Amino acid sequence: MYLCSKRNPMAKLSEQELIRREKLDGLRKLGINPYPAAQFQVNFYADQLPEHYAEGKKIVLAGRLMSRRIQGSASFAELLDSTGRIQLYFNRDEICPGEDKTLYNEVYKKLLDIGDIIGVEGSLFTTQVGQQTVKVTKFTVLNKSLRPLPLPKTDAEGNLYDAFNDPELRYRQRYVDLIVNPQVKNTFLQRSKITTTIREFLTQKGYLEVETPILQPIPGGAAARPFVTHHNALNTKLYLRIANELYLKRLIVGGFEGVFEFAKDFRNEGMDRTHNPEFTVMELYVAYKDYFWMMETTEALLEQIATDVHGTTQVQVGTHTINFKAPYPRVPILEAIRTHTGIDVSEMNETELRKTATQLGLEVDETMGEGKLIDEIFGEKCEHHYIQPTFITDYPKSMSPLTKEHRTNERLTERFELMVNGKELANAYSELNDPIDQRKRFEAQLVLSEKGDDEAMFIDQDFLRALEYGMPPTSGIGIGIDRLVMLMTNNSSIQEVLFFPQMKPEQKQVELSEEEKQVLRLIKQESPATLGYIKEKAGLSNKKWDQSIKGLTHKKMVQVIKNDQGLFIELLK
Repeated sequence: MYLCSKRNPMAKLSEQELIRREKLDGLRKLGINPYPAAQFQVNFYADQLPEHYAEGKKIVLAGRLMSRRIQGSASFAELLDSTGRIQLYFNRDEICPGEDKTLYNEVYKKLLDIGDIIGVEGSLFTTQVGQQTVKVTKFTVLNKSLRPLPLPKTDAEGNLYDAFNDPELRYRQRYVDLIVNPQVKNTFLQRSKITTTIREFLTQKGYLEVETPILQPIPGGAAARPFVTHHNALNTKLYLRIANELYLKRLIVGGFEGVFEFAKDFRNEGMDRTHNPEFTVMELYVAYKDYFWMMETTEALLEQIATDVHGTTQVQVGTHTINFKAPYPRVPILEAIRTHTGIDVSEMNETELRKTATQLGLEVDETMGEGKLIDEIFGEKCEHHYIQPTFITDYPKSMSPLTKEHRTNERLTERFELMVNGKELANAYSELNDPIDQRKRFEAQLVLSEKGDDEAMFIDQDFLRALEYGMPPTSGIGIGIDRLVMLMTNNSSIQEVLFFPQMKPEQKQVELSEEEKQVLRLIKQESPATLGYIKEKAGLSNKKWDQSIKGLTHKKMVQVIKNDQGLFIELLK
């Protein structure tokens, strides 16, 4: 008898969970191992049925039971494998040709449930209504499921009920989401296709895929707040990387002409529909190139991705049809601000920029320098206007400490950000390779840090040393893979394109007795209140009252306070 978990006696099992455990025992009593170790070799998959159907063809496949229609000695069922669904036909006399009908009558009909994983052997045939089906001659139990799947139900009018569509549950239990919502799996198949296309595109150009450290002594390469940890053996502080840029540039110094990396980066910042603290970026650095070349390369890459995933450069994203066909418009950032605000900020100093931002209704503070103020104005007033792919170019030097000075305007840099659907998708530079200028830029970031900007860059002395050995003219780019997948799969939330997005800690439900619930309701109405008053209102026996108060205080729901006026009770939650 299964009443509760040994580790957590309050975690009561549902009626269905109890029944499934009893069926588990039933299988074992029949000598059937519900979790066999031996390999089950399949030779057929559901998605092969249309092209590889042949009447009477013998096949072996495995998957999860998703539905059953039992009609006495015969039954139709649906099996879900890694590629899709396929119909099965079970006949008692086919499965049990002898006198013993236990395998069908007991195991299949009574001890199996929706969600169980089985292997089947059989032959293909077409039913009277024209559906290609597997006639099962043998089945093997491969896994007994102990929890019922949250399967949606459809009524006679086609209305869907009980769909597993609560976002928080879906993200926490992605394994269930993938089983019951087939479109979710398709998103991640497309994600794999996108990264494969990028990898092939860059590899064919002769660029080397590399790996660089995730634990770093200095969190360089971006303006962001890092996660901090401690290495016990070295007794030193380390950071989870916020970018892999500086390590990839070191490899360019070392003689590689082109390197790229699919990197997991981490930023200890906010979470919303487009930001996750752990995210994937692809960074590429190529020697002897500039940001004009990188714009053309980016256009070619995105064209290829859209075509590989959708068969066309036109992609539906929400209500917009976005065309990734080159060329993309190129708009200087200061011109974009002038266009969408009517204000020319090109000659403004920090004080004037702060005043302008305030007049535009933006929240600013004294820690924000020129770069952050311009970035805030563009982000709030301009960014959302750029739906079709657009290169926003030529950022002020104060915004771009790792970028080469513009060849015709010393106040600007050779940098672009690619905007698509109103959001940044990529960030690229003609890379700064002057070690003296780079040191000055780092020192300017140090001033911002001293003002309280906790996203200002650190000074990386080893990177400066590498530049002093000489880095050829180089262009680099970082493309946000998660946002790219969102665009290509028409998803508005980053959580939809991450298998396991970061979530708030799951709140465990506290089990309360009926008496505890009654007392808690009274306390909520009156808190804080005298202990005697709540006891009188509850009307419980002394024993049940003592048990209820002890239970609620032990579960940290309430606390009892003693003062000069007597004993009081108040809510903790």
